[in-house]
Amino acid sequence: MKKIIICLIAALAQFGLATGCCQQNYENTDPEGFAKLIAEPDVVVLDVRTAEEFNEGHIEGAVNIDFKQSGFVEKALAALAKDRTIAVYCRSGRRSAGAAELLAGEGYKLVNLYGGILAWKESNRPVTTDTYEVDVFQTKSGKTIKFYTLMHASIRMVYDGKEIEIDPVLKLRERMVDYGKMPKADYIFVTHEHMDHFDKEAIKQLTKDGTQLITNKRCGDMLGYGEIMVNGQCSTFNDIKVEAVPAYNTTEANQKFHPKGRDNGYILTIDGLRIYIAGDTEDIPEMAAIKDIDIAFMPCNQPFTMTPEQLVKAAKMVKPRVLFPYHYGETNVSGIPELLKAEGIDVRIRHYE
Repeated sequence: MKKIIICLIAALAQFGLATGCCQQNYENTDPEGFAKLIAEPDVVVLDVRTAEEFNEGHIEGAVNIDFKQSGFVEKALAALAKDRTIAVYCRSGRRSAGAAELLAGEGYKLVNLYGGILAWKESNRPVTTDTYEVDVFQTKSGKTIKFYTLMHASIRMVYDGKEIEIDPVLKLRERMVDYGKMPKADYIFVTHEHMDHFDKEAIKQLTKDGTQLITNKRCGDMLGYGEIMVNGQCSTFNDIKVEAVPAYNTTEANQKFHPKGRDNGYILTIDGLRIYIAGDTEDIPEMAAIKDIDIAFMPCNQPFTMTPEQLVKAAKMVKPRVLFPYHYGETNVSGIPELLKAEGIDVRIRHYE
């Protein structure tokens, strides 16, 4: 009976697409087409169900914005870039159709999964209870690299079967990351010794035979091991080129948090894709020398890092193709995409806190 109902939903959706195409300003597709679509690197998956439904199981990498909650459009405008295709779904396809109609009116390109996640599951497609957001990019040779939004300054990257962890931390306030459920790391990068970036237990949980830890001198000294890099140094670890770049405070009252010369930012070049992990820094002049960045993670929370205005200035210096504001705490970063729109920078707001 359940299968019949799902087939009816799909058939009705197709009928609606065929007969109402004059009015409809978004596309419908079936689970097979949806799966092919979301495999593309510049497609955002949007789940418009409630948080409770989302946590029970969702498509990997989906952004969750509840269609029924007030401010849906405003939240979507803050979180979703208009130059990316939005693949939207809900339970059965009704809410997502309504969301698609609204967002298409705001200038987005929408593709709706008819039959919703019910049809997705019925076709034996996978779901996950992992709540981390995922962004997918392609390297120069066409390989896939995934970025998982974990927490605050903690980022997981997966490339060609390799696990890369940036500033892994187990717990911060009420947020926790269960590294025990993740694969062990091939590479761990640590920018500096503050507790929201440096966690010995997290490093221990992620370490296996052959794990390479790359860190600044202070953390290397505290651990008693690791590959120490200093500002200006370049090294290559198998197929990853690493540049350690400066990260520090310039505002006089805040220089005690991150003094010049102590901490690292990192530029990783992976199969031609250049990724800038800024670490805790303000809009320092050395950023003007950082070139050809595809993806940048830049912090935004004074007094420890940058104000939104400083972040905009820093982004204009670095000019990344894609910018992820991170480490932003309670700082309101929702206005940054509009401020950088004229620069052609794709700003993606993810829920790091």
